[in-house]
Amino acid sequence: MEPRIVGPGPYRATKLWNETIELFRTRMPLRKHRCRFKSYERCFTAAEAVDWLHDLLRCNQNFGPEVTRKQTVQLLKKFLKNHVIEDIKGKWGQEDFEDNGHLYRFPPSSPLKPYPKRPPYQKDTIKFPEWNDTPPGVSQENIPVRPLVMNSEMWYKRHSIAIGEVPACRLVYRRQLTEANVEEIWKSMTLSHLQKILGLDSLEEVLDIKLVKSKFIIHNVYSVSQQGVVILDDKSKELPHWVLSAMKCLANWPNCSDLKQPMYVGFEKDVFKTIADYYGHLKEPLLTFHLFDAFVSVLGLLQEEKMAIEAFQICCLLLPPENRRKLQLLMKMMTRICSNKEMPPLCDGLGTRTLMIQTFSRCILCSKDEVDLDELLSARLVTFLMDNYQDILKVPLALQTSIEERVAHLRRVQIKYPGADMDITLSAPSFCRQISPEEFEYQRAYGSQEPLAALLEEVITDAKLSRKEKKKKLKQFQKSYPEVYQERFPTPESEALLFPEKPKPKPQMVMWALKNPFQPFQRTRSFRM
Repeated sequence: MEPRIVGPGPYRATKLWNETIELFRTRMPLRKHRCRFKSYERCFTAAEAVDWLHDLLRCNQNFGPEVTRKQTVQLLKKFLKNHVIEDIKGKWGQEDFEDNGHLYRFPPSSPLKPYPKRPPYQKDTIKFPEWNDTPPGVSQENIPVRPLVMNSEMWYKRHSIAIGEVPACRLVYRRQLTEANVEEIWKSMTLSHLQKILGLDSLEEVLDIKLVKSKFIIHNVYSVSQQGVVILDDKSKELPHWVLSAMKCLANWPNCSDLKQPMYVGFEKDVFKTIADYYGHLKEPLLTFHLFDAFVSVLGLLQEEKMAIEAFQICCLLLPPENRRKLQLLMKMMTRICSNKEMPPLCDGLGTRTLMIQTFSRCILCSKDEVDLDELLSARLVTFLMDNYQDILKVPLALQTSIEERVAHLRRVQIKYPGADMDITLSAPSFCRQISPEEFEYQRAYGSQEPLAALLEEVITDAKLSRKEKKKKLKQFQKSYPEVYQERFPTPESEALLFPEKPKPKPQMVMWALKNPFQPFQRTRSFRM
């Protein structure tokens, strides 16, 4: 039986527990051992169990190579307590397992943990305001209609539908989105996206949806600094000043002298112990108790790193803002300490990265109820967080954009009629009812006369139009609406009255101005010599 990857889903921790027990029972080497002049068949020493199980866990992709020998001993203690193993004399139930030569064996049967039966959560269907939503107490019958004032062009476009069956129209309302509506949209779309990434039919088994607060999501998205760290409105929930100063000291080492901190041998170890004590005494882990199953479920996606990062991004948005801020500052300090080559060893005989994981994993993720693999699972999660914390603890822009577009769409109140290239915004409730084709033909034929006739009169009486422009517009109108034009000008004479011919002016006689017009002709002298 080879280790398999347990994907996301409900009861993932229990599945991993049962699978680890089966692997341990079926593959752990057993042999004959002597103890105090007595031989025991099919048993193993504590040190042999630690060696073999440690290798198994490190090679198992569900846990990873970061598993330490100390964590393996802790798991074997739980095996002894739950009667997965017993000592050579048949004793079990106490966590007194140590990494030594004491002999242990498997009992005839090691009961696997049953999957817990949780009461099914009631599905809360989030109702968004839609176009066809009818407010309570409003009937479709006898609803007052506010008449629309339309010019001829708008009327023509609206009524240029092909003759045939007219589809039924439903009541259309404008409903303002309240703050509660917007919060429910954020919550619903965020959880829906998480469910899609995890590939689950429902989030009920990994998350109590009732405990998810939409205000936390919105605050974690918008109330952030330029560095992406959450800004708290309630300053009483901030980290204590002395803890924040200690974290800055280690994060900025060896620039700690600039902060005027007292320096002595082992100073950095005391500062680290101060931080570890504060986080170790939190009443609840930073990822909260009710989100434990959700984060453990996401661990099943670690083989798909991009999907795992996206799922962790969404899960971290569900955290209370103060928890998210503390987690951001803690992860930033941990990664800086691990990457700082100038940092002195904070623990003898233990690497800095391993120390960070062992010290803070339980204050980041743990279960309210006793879960036998929570140390290994929390270590696995913290390891992944340290490697990808900058991506995980930032706002997923794709999700934010899609939700903002959804909210903006619901706030737009527009109706586009068939055949029209413009939108009409309704400021008052109105509705359409289905009519017969005959009634539609009647309305199309006679309902257009009045607005078109009024438009024609506007052109006729417009004094600002020149004679040439007015003739041009009338010709266009006559071509488009010949029936209306014919009714207004039934005869050519009536049309001619609109442009009466101006009388032609009589030609004026040209008077030649003569200098002396009535002088008698005078005979000129002959030029002949």
